[in-house]
Amino acid sequence: MVGTRGVPARYGGFETAVEEVGRRLADAGHRVRVYCRSGNSDLSSYAGMELVTLPALRRRSLETLSHTGASVTHLLGRRTDVAFVFNAANAPYLPLLRLAQIPVATHVDGLEWQRAKWGGAGRRYYRAAETAAVRWSDALIADAVGIADYYRAEYDVPTTLLTYGAPVLAEPGHDALADVGLERGGYHLVVARFEPENHVDLWVEGYVRSRARRPLVVVGSAPYADAYTARVHAAAQGDPRVRFLGGVWDQRLLDQLYANSLTYLHGHSVGGTNPSLLRAIGAGAATVAYDVSFNREVVGDEGVYVREPGEVARALDDAEADEPATRVRGALLRERARAYDWDEVAAGYERLAVALAEGRAPGPHRGASRRGADAVPVREAEVVP
Repeated sequence: MVGTRGVPARYGGFETAVEEVGRRLADAGHRVRVYCRSGNSDLSSYAGMELVTLPALRRRSLETLSHTGASVTHLLGRRTDVAFVFNAANAPYLPLLRLAQIPVATHVDGLEWQRAKWGGAGRRYYRAAETAAVRWSDALIADAVGIADYYRAEYDVPTTLLTYGAPVLAEPGHDALADVGLERGGYHLVVARFEPENHVDLWVEGYVRSRARRPLVVVGSAPYADAYTARVHAAAQGDPRVRFLGGVWDQRLLDQLYANSLTYLHGHSVGGTNPSLLRAIGAGAATVAYDVSFNREVVGDEGVYVREPGEVARALDDAEADEPATRVRGALLRERARAYDWDEVAAGYERLAVALAEGRAPGPHRGASRRGADAVPVREAEVVP
């Protein structure tokens, strides 16, 4: 497993997937090697997985590529039956794996080129890398139907649909809330890296416009994002109801924050299935989500959807005006989360690995090119049997 910060998972969705899937594959008797960035941990093994820690250049534009380059170099000297590469940005290294005759599946993630943090050159690179991933991967992994539809419409190629799991928290407790001065059901919650496409500023601005009595608790920060962080804080306008907790790395506290919030506000808009959203609904958090297909796919009819600050304000006012109905929405979402099962996800990775090793993968698609999202009809993702 190549292209992430590694395990133990301490950062985002890719790392969570590697940990949850990798440990299950190891339990099933497979030998699993995970490439980790220096600074993530000093372990040589974890949950049955072999860890290889290698350095990376600490610059936003080079950190992922530099570490993946070191990882692929190491991998070429220590062959494996199958490689899972996470992030289409790592596509320049795929030809090396193919030359070594290592079957490879690329987890393409979301539409990275839409992220505001990338300038013109960065966006052009991500668009080119996306095309390269299609042409050089034996299989593509999509974590949401919306992403699968995009690759079918844009390139007319199939993907393997493998989402994430949602931990369902029936009794998460609330004792840790006292450490941050909060009470059960007594706050609205945002958990996100401070990046424009996560719309943290939208939640803060909308909340300030609302008549909400419960405080807004904002969990998160971001490296390389000082300007956007300043924008988020400016949106609060000094409102004492807004509380910034910064990053919270204590998973027990974070789970209790999700589970005991009156509402959870989810603004991610360019990724696929988001692990933070799954964790929130698994904790029974009534969710107000930014209105994009990825979020509707997860939250369904039990969600409230917004795009403008005024809509945020109305959603929060409505949630406080009828708290029993808000709690019912949260309970329904907890049940919905049961459809996202890590055991089933890991079984999907295992089936795909076997298909790759046996030469039954659908790719590569050497002649694929971008067709424009409206050029072909959208169809369902293909799942490896």
